[in-house]
Amino acid sequence: MAKIAYYPGNVARAASMEVEDCIQPLCHTLGIELIELPKASSDGGNIIRQASPKLQHALVARNLALAEEKGLDIMTTCATSHGIMCDTIDDLKADPIYTAQLNNLIARSTGVEYSGEANSWHLLHYLVEEIGLEKINDAVVNPINLNVGAYYGPYMQKEGSCSGDDPFMPTYMEQLITALGGIPVEYELKCQSVGAPSLLTLGKPVMSLIASVISDAKTSGAEVMVSACTVSHANLDSYQTKAGKKTNKDTSMPIMHLAELVAFAFGHFPDRFAQLRTRARVIGG
Repeated sequence: MAKIAYYPGNVARAASMEVEDCIQPLCHTLGIELIELPKASSDGGNIIRQASPKLQHALVARNLALAEEKGLDIMTTCATSHGIMCDTIDDLKADPIYTAQLNNLIARSTGVEYSGEANSWHLLHYLVEEIGLEKINDAVVNPINLNVGAYYGPYMQKEGSCSGDDPFMPTYMEQLITALGGIPVEYELKCQSVGAPSLLTLGKPVMSLIASVISDAKTSGAEVMVSACTVSHANLDSYQTKAGKKTNKDTSMPIMHLAELVAFAFGHFPDRFAQLRTRARVIGG
């Protein structure tokens, strides 16, 4: 059984509990053991970074150090959290002096240091590269059988954060959707931001971003959208009606997280999967 440390991010155990429901059963199906990091903290969410980049780096480095203590890499279901961890890893690799200063800070305050051994994985990259599409396809019990628009967002679509996928024209999620029995839908805005976490201060521009992404996917033929990011998933799902009213665009679309899509295909939560299909075909299609 493969072992990896699990970092839920800032949303999965709060506003997006459906992600937390699904991650454990899907990983169990694939023989992945998720190791909890009970003392892990928020990674700053790119909000703390606006005031203090050093503090955000310190929070992330400490979380990575906790995974290192267990001899493990760390995996998250959130593209934002993964991008944040990759940013810290890259910045520390590039500046040994800054790394020493940061380690001195977290060692004095928490008693751990980050040596640079633990790496970050996003669930998508881990499934495609470490588990393999063939094994995933073999585990499918309920093929998705829907036209699915993949939403990557911008946070992990840069060199160093997207693993072996293409930063500009990613295909990993489309490959995964196919392996799960779905039909991937290509649309132009699959990597565009939907404003997370700017929603806290920039309501109107964020509504425009949300509406443009959903309407582009729907116009391109998507019946549902699947997000690789828990923060962006919350924006797309919770604010789609408001975004549609503000922009006069068609934003009626079932939105789910990547962890849900995989869990449903593996036969978990069949009632929720049935509800998703009904909404896609009757309401959001």
